Amino acid sequence: MEIAAASTVSVAPQPPRLTNAFSRKLGSVSSLSFGSIERKHCIGNAKLRVSASSSMDDVVTAEKISPASFLDKRETGGVLHFVKYHGLGNDFILVDNRDSSEPKITQEQAAKLCDRNFGVGADGVIFAMPGVNGTDYTMRIFNSDGSEPEMCGNGVRCFARFIAEIENLQGKHSFTIHTGAGLIVPEIQVDGQVKVDMGIPILKAQDVPTKLPGNKGEAVIQAELVVDGVSWNVTCVSMGNL
Repeated sequence: MEIAAASTVSVAPQPPRLTNAFSRKLGSVSSLSFGSIERKHCIGNAKLRVSASSSMDDVVTAEKISPASFLDKRETGGVLHFVKYHGLGNDFILVDNRDSSEPKITQEQAAKLCDRNFGVGADGVIFAMPGVNGTDYTMRIFNSDGSEPEMCGNGVRCFARFIAEIENLQGKHSFTIHTGAGLIVPEIQVDGQVKVDMGIPILKAQDVPTKLPGNKGEAVIQAELVVDGVSWNVTCVSMGNL
């Protein structure tokens, strides 16, 4: 599979930044070029070629290319188009998967793609998929180790901004997203920031889960926890598998 990316964007407005264009082809000779530097890598029997180029000219060009225009190019010949976002430094590869309920790459491929030495590098791959049960969209995410969590707080904010870009949404908007942790309702603010209703927090001790006994009914709220002789007041809460 060939994988290509044109630009890197963030959830919050950022100052001009250097953007790299990546191209990868599995099963070919392994090399990495960046400016005047070239490196060759080999993982076991699998060879991987990654080329990265950057210059100050790329900054101007990349800022003019929106994720929507880049992703408008249809995937052909095994090429996967994606863009990269981050929320508070938590970075993700975003894939427009609205035409299918099955992810365009496998969990194993996602793990290779997220590898920071031999791949693009990311904390996970997020897929924007068709909604189910009346929701506008479905979000699935593969972690950098290939596992699939129920949801991710920073990830869903990136997802929301990604949808705003590819749907060309202007101004304040909200929509519903189906996730493994339930219904999530993000809201795009006028300034481009993303606000997310994370749903009802889980406070029941056994569902968090925690071994601390409940001190407020079945919840652990401002309970004493002694660690290495130091006493802490802790509250245990879960917002799902993040």
